[in-house]
Amino acid sequence: MKSGDVLATLASSKLRIALVGLLVVGGGVGGAFALGILGVPSVAAVDNTFGDVTNETTAIETDLVVSNPNPVGVGLSGVSVNYTVSMNDIEMAQGGREGVRVGAGNSTIPLETDLRNDEIPAWWVSHVRNGERTDVRIDATATSERLGRSVDFSRDREIQTDLLGAFNSDETRPVNADSALTDDPVLYVNETRGEWGSVSEAETPIDMAFDVYNPNLEPYAITEIGYEVTMNGVEVASGQTEEGYVIPSRGTETVEFTTAIQNDRLDEWWVTHLDEEVHGHQVSQLRIDFHAVIELPSGDEVTVPLDELTYEETIETDIFDEGDDVRETEGTDSDGNESTDDGSEDSTDDNTSDDDSTVDNTSDGDSTDDGNTSDGDSTDDGNTSDGDSTDDGSDDDDDDDDDDGGVLPV
Repeated sequence: MKSGDVLATLASSKLRIALVGLLVVGGGVGGAFALGILGVPSVAAVDNTFGDVTNETTAIETDLVVSNPNPVGVGLSGVSVNYTVSMNDIEMAQGGREGVRVGAGNSTIPLETDLRNDEIPAWWVSHVRNGERTDVRIDATATSERLGRSVDFSRDREIQTDLLGAFNSDETRPVNADSALTDDPVLYVNETRGEWGSVSEAETPIDMAFDVYNPNLEPYAITEIGYEVTMNGVEVASGQTEEGYVIPSRGTETVEFTTAIQNDRLDEWWVTHLDEEVHGHQVSQLRIDFHAVIELPSGDEVTVPLDELTYEETIETDIFDEGDDVRETEGTDSDGNESTDDGSEDSTDDNTSDDDSTVDNTSDGDSTDDGNTSDGDSTDDGNTSDGDSTDDGSDDDDDDDDDDGGVLPV
């Protein structure tokens, strides 16, 4: 480049800065925008974290990054910024500020809004109805009333859980009465299944089924199955079946029943979910305990805790991509690369993040089914017609197996 061209470029640059200064000082900001000398500020990023939590509200702390493309700071009394946080199209928080003054480059505006905890049940219903998926969407807008222009910013993040997946199991588990009235195990559960039922605004049903095998020569009756569901120790469901089942001798019967999570108890659970002193920030333990009332052939009833069927599952969420602030979330993407989403993106106009990586915050089976199941060595103790406690193969069917507690159910 010739020296004359360099001087011309420098002169042009200096003239532009001088014009900007004169127009800003002289109050001609609108004219500067109109002439194309000043660019329109926009929202570059919105970073959210959860703040203080009470029984009624949850604080959402927001750093809203406004990008000023101009070489000087601009005070614009007619500029406002607003944002909305929604989860599955349910508005969870909204905030903003008017009369924003921004320096050159990026400026961070701290904001805080309150999420009402009584909005949590509505979100929960949408999460379950949507296949345990939540789309967290952040929409922000910078508006200049003087220019009649606005610039939008949006970002999406998907949260996925699988609360019941590990409950579906074909592991054989014994049912021990621990009673002098009968020998253990009295029954076996060969398979458990669970799925969400038809969710209402008030309840979240879980449809459950147990395949129960009776290794004895006499039929046994299950007159009741009781359950209790807790999330971080908060009881969200409890009850018992109203229908009884008879398990035939050396036969299998499917016991079906429905639990129902009371949605109005979920706002209390939400407070514990965000309390890092419970199980960690945004971490919960789902637990389902069962008991059965079994009627023995003698007519006596025994209440049996179904400890082998106790179900535990870890729930982890990272709703705002807080990274290291959430247990076991290291700020990495699905390929193990270190995350760079620090709110300093240079994006401006309609910059929607394409963060399509699914956050699979599910446990792969923290249930208490720890393999301590019967290996079939019970050999129908005391239940053969001749009083022989070993069931030594003299049955009429001459099967090679010892009818050993449901490993091969009939």
